Amino acid sequence: MSALQSLRALTPQQRNTVIASYLGWTLDAFDFFILVFVLKHIADEFHTDVAAVSIAIFLTLAMRPLGALLFGLASDKYGRRITLMVNVALYSLFEFLTGFSTGLTMFIMLRALYGIAMGGEWGVGASLVMETVPEDSRGIVSGILQAGYPSGYLIASIVFFLLFPVIGWRGMFFVGALPALLVLYIRRNVAESPAFIKRQKQGRRPFLAVLRENVPLFLWSVLLMTAFNFFSHGTQDLYPTFLETQRNYDSYTTGAIAIVYNIGAICGGLFFGALSQRIGRKKAIVIASLIAVPVAPLWVYAPGPVLLAIGAFLMQFFVQGAWGIVPVHLNELSPDEVRGTFPGFSYQLGNLLASGNATLQAGLAAHWGGDYAYALLMVAAIVAIVVALLAGFGFEKKDVRFGTEHSEAPHGARA
Repeated sequence: MSALQSLRALTPQQRNTVIASYLGWTLDAFDFFILVFVLKHIADEFHTDVAAVSIAIFLTLAMRPLGALLFGLASDKYGRRITLMVNVALYSLFEFLTGFSTGLTMFIMLRALYGIAMGGEWGVGASLVMETVPEDSRGIVSGILQAGYPSGYLIASIVFFLLFPVIGWRGMFFVGALPALLVLYIRRNVAESPAFIKRQKQGRRPFLAVLRENVPLFLWSVLLMTAFNFFSHGTQDLYPTFLETQRNYDSYTTGAIAIVYNIGAICGGLFFGALSQRIGRKKAIVIASLIAVPVAPLWVYAPGPVLLAIGAFLMQFFVQGAWGIVPVHLNELSPDEVRGTFPGFSYQLGNLLASGNATLQAGLAAHWGGDYAYALLMVAAIVAIVVALLAGFGFEKKDVRFGTEHSEAPHGARA
């Protein structure tokens, strides 16, 4: 069955779940990426430098594992649907309050609180979707779900391009409160995960008990997600700053290039998510990440905005192409009893270990005389290879049936 056929075969309830979870991650990413466009402007208002403000990115990412654990445990106990609604409401609230920051300390504290709320959304939404849709549609649905991340970046790019000159950086964060409206859609149109309902009837063991039985899988998942987060954040977080600071492009040119590369990211996630349903999760990740390496020089060294936009489109096509497989891959590997917690917690612990990326790259650029291009290139090339190695020699449980497999880690990898 083709990707389009599998999507057409979804029931209205399954489509609503996909839409809600996609929008949840889209709007969460939109709220996060507002910050990367306005780092320089916040630094100017608070009379500091970009490196100091980038600590907010570090803390946002660093607090996400706590959110993934708290909201994941809640979703495994109380259900995916209600937890997702609370999650969306909280990250929208903290985003709105950020616009009222009176100084750098208040700003950073609010971003840390936002990081806790942001950390819960991905794992809860992904488990809700993957437990709801049929096995043969998981690949393309995974690509759709993960496409929410660049979709959010794209929306942030458009808002920055159109509204920033009028509303300023504070207004950007006020706009970021709009995702709260998604709670109404979820409440009206989304049902609880069938696998969760079944598991509730069977009973479940504590998260730590299941985790102890799956230590190798868990450690590998965290390492893989560390590399993946360096891959995405290392190619995205400081790229607008590179365009504005090193290339001296204005907000319109920077926003236009960001729009182009986020379209590439969306296309890549959908393409490789669907491809993984045919050739396997591991192979698709390896192919996408390795092709990103020869693309990287065009992405940062192209001589003009048009060629830079082409390079950025291709780079994000392959970076987010690899990422498009992550939701289904981690959910298929997760033990049934803790699927609300395991994938999101692994993902966000990887985020924690990679959370210093923006500060690291800003520091490297400063060390090399303001050369953001070289800092971006070095990180992207190295982590692309690491992602390919970890994925290629890791685990895989493609098309496993939820609710029927044993909770222990898979013995050996299969394609």
